[in-house]
Amino acid sequence: MTEAEWKTRKRRIDPKLDAVGWPLPKSRSKPSAVRSEEEETDNGPADYALWLDGQVAAVVEAKKLTVGPQNVLTQAERYAKGLRDSRFDFDGLRCPFLYATNGEVIWFHDVRHALNRSCRVSTFHTPSALRELLGRDLGDACEKALALPHDHPRLRPYQKEANAAVEKAISERKRNLLVAMATGTGKTYTLVNQIYRAMKTGIAKRVLFLVDRRALAAQAVRAFNSFEVRPGYKFTSDYEVYSSRFQMGDFDDEDKFDPKVLPQGYLTDPKPGHAFVYVCTIQRMAINILGRSAIFGLGDEAVDDDADKINIPIHAFDLIVADECHRGYTSQEISTWRSTLDHFDAIKVGLTATPASHTTAFFTNKVFEYGYEQAVRDGHLVDYDAVNVRSEVRMNGLFLREGENVEVVDPENGLSKMDQLEDERTFDTAEIEAKVTAPESNKKILKEIKKYADRHEQEHGRFPKTLIFAVNDMPHTSHADQLVDLAKDVFGKGEAFVEKITGRVDRPLQRIREFRNRPNPGITVTVDLLTTGVDIPDLEYIVFLRPVKSRILFEQMIGRGTRKGEKYPDKDHFTVFDCFDGTLLAYFKKATGITAETPLQPTRTVKEIINDIWANKDRDYNIGCLVKRLQRIDKAMSAEGRVLFAKHVPNGDLAKYARQLPGALRSDFVDAMKLLRNDEFQELLVAYPRPQRTFMKAYEQTDQVSSVYMFRDIAGNEYKPADYLQVFAKFVTENQDHIDAVRILLDRPRSWSPSALTELKTKLTQSRYRFSPDNLQKAHEIHYKKALVDLVSMVKHAAHEEAPLLTATERVERAFSKITSGMTFTADQQKWLDRIREHLRENLSIDKEDFELVPVLSDAGGWPVARRIFGEPQLEALIANLNEAIAA
Repeated sequence: MTEAEWKTRKRRIDPKLDAVGWPLPKSRSKPSAVRSEEEETDNGPADYALWLDGQVAAVVEAKKLTVGPQNVLTQAERYAKGLRDSRFDFDGLRCPFLYATNGEVIWFHDVRHALNRSCRVSTFHTPSALRELLGRDLGDACEKALALPHDHPRLRPYQKEANAAVEKAISERKRNLLVAMATGTGKTYTLVNQIYRAMKTGIAKRVLFLVDRRALAAQAVRAFNSFEVRPGYKFTSDYEVYSSRFQMGDFDDEDKFDPKVLPQGYLTDPKPGHAFVYVCTIQRMAINILGRSAIFGLGDEAVDDDADKINIPIHAFDLIVADECHRGYTSQEISTWRSTLDHFDAIKVGLTATPASHTTAFFTNKVFEYGYEQAVRDGHLVDYDAVNVRSEVRMNGLFLREGENVEVVDPENGLSKMDQLEDERTFDTAEIEAKVTAPESNKKILKEIKKYADRHEQEHGRFPKTLIFAVNDMPHTSHADQLVDLAKDVFGKGEAFVEKITGRVDRPLQRIREFRNRPNPGITVTVDLLTTGVDIPDLEYIVFLRPVKSRILFEQMIGRGTRKGEKYPDKDHFTVFDCFDGTLLAYFKKATGITAETPLQPTRTVKEIINDIWANKDRDYNIGCLVKRLQRIDKAMSAEGRVLFAKHVPNGDLAKYARQLPGALRSDFVDAMKLLRNDEFQELLVAYPRPQRTFMKAYEQTDQVSSVYMFRDIAGNEYKPADYLQVFAKFVTENQDHIDAVRILLDRPRSWSPSALTELKTKLTQSRYRFSPDNLQKAHEIHYKKALVDLVSMVKHAAHEEAPLLTATERVERAFSKITSGMTFTADQQKWLDRIREHLRENLSIDKEDFELVPVLSDAGGWPVARRIFGEPQLEALIANLNEAIAA
């Protein structure tokens, strides 16, 4: 910390300059790229000057290690103004680039444009990087981009707005941009078009597209290869798209392209002539930049065996797009994300549906946002309904009685044996599926879901494609495996109908693709592999059997169902089954677009904490951390561990030792640290014996499972069926004078007509409560146990409880009986009455135009033939009377 400036220069700065190609010349002859020291200027000597092709391209201001370099760029400016014999002049500055550094932190400023901001860089630019920067005119490229029409025929208006917002921000020299778009609104497609526009106009030539899963990488490669930049020409007609290696099963059979593997030279020796997109996982790029040790704990994605640390210069890419940039649920993950992104001096665009506080802290300029609610209102996504499933086991835990028979499973090898409990045992809700399972509880929950699936199949003629989130997929005690086996029995649709897709199955990407594109599997069980970025438009049921605490994760899981149907265009909503009696949905109900969520703290090793205490670094805080760590170890160790600890602390009582440690350190710090710094003791603190994990299957446990369908209004408020119908009754009463169709039904049935019915459906559906005919019919069926109640009955019953609830068929038959009673008809007239009856069962109203527009009427000759059969006055009277009878 007391290092002098000259030592900082020799030990830290000089090696960095040498490493990237700025040597100190050993003779008077100067190569094309060199550095000079103590370069004379009219304002005093500059610490370093970086010479490029006979001209000073950059001035470097050096400070000792203890000085923050950001605030000393002004000194570099002063020396730049005093440079002699320079052909450069940028508002008085005689070189284009400035650096300030203390040997560890480097700040850089491109002074050629007034809006260019100084920024921190991970190291110095190479000579070729500065030469390339000098040859590029970003201002001209931005002007081209701003003038380029946003006229791609397949882009929606909001996607074009996103592209325009990104380009405007770049033209304003902003470099860390955030685009927030709801899941299912075409984020990847939007950015593929953005990248093409950037490459076409010269904003960028070398583009890195970062993802955090191979599934997303394969999806992105497909998107680039299929994107049509102009009629008859794909993205790859103009620019190369590279990736790391995939398996053949990662792509659809109809994908008629071979993913190209990026030549390593494109990373280590970037050329101005290169123009390409590189799709890469964050895990692989982190290895390339930071080494393999950097990715430990970075999610559960498999690591590429052929990835190694390589020397990638900071100008390897001009533009970096970080897809799903909300990722990073721990500080360690966030640190790796940032370190990887920070390595590059590039424009960075973060792309996510769920920006978190740590996301906006890095991508500081949120340039565009298109949220879920807006996308639903615009008709691009579908909203969800909720079913609250209550399981007493899930809500209250398990109580096992003395004498109860259980199956005890060894999680290490899967061997099991039956045992009879000698005492009662209690498991709280957090231990369900981790330490104990009740198969009957899981089976009852699946049976409850089947009730809704059966009704859906009856109404729509198809089984709802279903995604179930399980608690875990641990070997031998897998909750996912149990659900798969039970679901095969409960749903009874064959072996291939239910499948597990987790990181533990063979070729998970291929299985995801099959789930998306094929009828089987109809039900998929996962843990978190399908939580983000996986596009399954026809998904209609999402089942939460996994308790979720992360808002970001929850919103991503919900996002799997928001897309409009692909094979099923009539998909107008999806259904979320909250198997914790609605507590998950209630907890996350107020989740905002920017989710302020504190990431989990990094796990420092015990040795690191002890070393910080010894170094007197924030001693009191670290002593507190160590005490808590020792107390956790005491609770987690086995009997064998206590014996081993007895060699170091009395009776192996680590908890007592932890309680006494702060006092011991205060009274005799050096003596107390002897044990803590002992290598054997430190090794034991890490590798202490743990008790063998046990797992029980409580086959004799019963569970009470029930469910209730919840109706959601536009604001997200939820209503049970009875409450929903009460709100509907209040709405009808309050709107009698505002909705003419309601007034007609209640007071003027003679005026009932198809236009009145259309107005009624529109006004109800567009209300804040979403009183669509389907929602109202569902509520009446659940509450009154009456299926297929017609809309006229629902309105009348809401206004007057004594009004009967009829189906459309019952209402039409009642109207016909009233109107035709005592009348006789010819055979031809009777045929027409049957046609009119069939039409009314579907539409509950009729007018003259229907005879020409509705096939059941028009195919028989329409109005002219019916008029001839009945006579025009009689036919008109019949229609008016039937409408009135239906509305009465």
